[in-house]
Amino acid sequence: MKSNKFTVIFFKNSFIYIRFTTLLNLVSLCIKYDFKIIAMIKRTLFFGNKASLTTKLEQLVIKTELKQTTTPIEDLGFIVLEHPEIYISIPTLTKLSDNNVAVIFCDNKHMPTSMLLNLDNHYIQQELFKHQINATLPLKKQLWQQTVKTKIKHQAQHLQLLNKPSKVLNYYESKVLSGDTENMEGVAAAHYWKHIFNFNFKRDRYGEYPNLFLNYGYIILRAAVARAIAGSGLLSTLGIHHHNKYNAFCLADDIMEPFRPLVDAKVIEILATSSVKELTTTIKAQLLNILTETVYFDDVESPLMVALTKTTSSLQQCYTGKIKKINYPSLWS
Repeated sequence: MKSNKFTVIFFKNSFIYIRFTTLLNLVSLCIKYDFKIIAMIKRTLFFGNKASLTTKLEQLVIKTELKQTTTPIEDLGFIVLEHPEIYISIPTLTKLSDNNVAVIFCDNKHMPTSMLLNLDNHYIQQELFKHQINATLPLKKQLWQQTVKTKIKHQAQHLQLLNKPSKVLNYYESKVLSGDTENMEGVAAAHYWKHIFNFNFKRDRYGEYPNLFLNYGYIILRAAVARAIAGSGLLSTLGIHHHNKYNAFCLADDIMEPFRPLVDAKVIEILATSSVKELTTTIKAQLLNILTETVYFDDVESPLMVALTKTTSSLQQCYTGKIKKINYPSLWS
């Protein structure tokens, strides 16, 4: 870490200067007295009824038939717009985009179908795009190997938590080659889906219950990863493995893979406490709460929303050659 003379700390719309040595002393005190340095969790707003969304004085103004409320735009991370008669102004969309708020639009089946993201979200974005575009095939194959190994490890941990057979997944993880040329991801998935539920189950991205719950959770996770990728100055379109020409979120689909078992665990939790087979507002709210689930970087706890930013930041550094490994968290302690 460089010894810069001053560090700038931003607080809302103002900022203060603090000596770098003073900053280090503050961190040391936090460690000494076991204080926790907490990254702020951005809020997620879900709109399932008719509403009008405008902006005033850096606030999101929410008008419904019953009341009017406001909330600071800087506190928001995600907005899900489900009702077909929601009005949202262009200045509001611009403000949300400027603050890296992912705005998710739903179709007539109430499933997320598109998303608004900021395309100018990093101060050296053009340089980062260049590194990402020029990434060599060996680098991308190594990054995909890391991603698949981490995904299989998390699947094994999840099965172990459920007291299901998991040891074979540890073997599959050890056999993942650069680029996963032997498709250990698919082999592991076959075992995982065979044992995860206490009933016969076939994974189907367009299927009904409980696939419907899984699909909704994955879409929310995908949106969160895409938001983190944009915040790190990278293009979601250019993947390290996925490369469908019709897919604008190939990189998000790559990076979300190790986090999928967190969605699976949430769905199993829902099935254990509810017999409802429809994607109700209550169940959607539970699935949206995945974004605040705790994950672990060594012994440091982090909300998923914050952890995704750490992961995509490390990916950015892989592209620039500063490090060689993506920093994925553990999903369970």
